[in-house]
Amino acid sequence: MSKPYSEDDFSTLITQDRNWRIKEISDLKGAIKGADASLQRVLLRALVAVCYAHWEGYVKFAARKYMEHVALRKFQFTQLDKQFLRNYFLPRLAALSVSKTSITERCALVDEVLSSSGQQFRRVNDDLINTKSNLNFEVFADVCIVCGLPADSFSNKATFIDVILLKRRNAIAHGEETLVAIGELDDITVEVIGLMRSFGDLLENHVYTQTYRAA
Repeated sequence: MSKPYSEDDFSTLITQDRNWRIKEISDLKGAIKGADASLQRVLLRALVAVCYAHWEGYVKFAARKYMEHVALRKFQFTQLDKQFLRNYFLPRLAALSVSKTSITERCALVDEVLSSSGQQFRRVNDDLINTKSNLNFEVFADVCIVCGLPADSFSNKATFIDVILLKRRNAIAHGEETLVAIGELDDITVEVIGLMRSFGDLLENHVYTQTYRAA
């Protein structure tokens, strides 16, 4: 099963994806606890990189499956939350900001915006779910907006995402001697797994309650 045709399909797909990520984090955590001090130092650095990778990977996977699930319903934009029509034009609006588009072309785009509400949402633009290989809280908030999720529900995790996870991951990825204390092991793993669960739960709630539909 690769497409989230039904609500249960979607739930199964994102749960399976999350489970293998959690298992890998948990296995690495177990290896760290059983290692000597010298090996722990190395594995703790690896843990930060792995936790970040699974955080970014899960957000991207789950968000894309959510958008795909809605696209498979083939609703008209008038039947969906306004964010879906906004999403349809966001990539083209972004292109306008970096190109010398004529007034005629801009007017044509405005006309299309005004006349597109009756079209069906059938295809997901992958550019919208873009973690930019640098999933800080601001980028994550953009993904939440695209999916119609309340990003502010994660605002209390912004420091963890930006400083504890991303900043350290970047330092480790660039070969800097960033140390991670053994006392941080539980906090890092629990926070990352909690973030993945919370994001997935919000998406599942939207799917089962069909919150993506117009009020």
